[in-house]
Amino acid sequence: MEYLFSERALKDIKRLEPNVQKRLIKKLDYYVKQRDPVRFAAPLINSSLGQYRFRIGDYRVIFDLDQENLIILRIGHRRNIYN
Repeated sequence: MEYLFSERALKDIKRLEPNVQKRLIKKLDYYVKQRDPVRFAAPLINSSLGQYRFRIGDYRVIFDLDQENLIILRIGHRRNIYN
């Protein structure tokens, strides 16, 4: 399994500080290497944003699950991501 960024998610991650970017990428790499990465995720109630979210510190990674891929839709601080 691997992860792919939507254009919006790429814009989101580029706005973050480099140390935060590295931490998020490192954690995403860890998740996709697991047999069932969704067990680390929580389903979203409002599915208009996406199916699931990862909590990585104060940041949230919203994603959909495809056959073989995690499609990262949004990345942002917990305070702003659901607005």
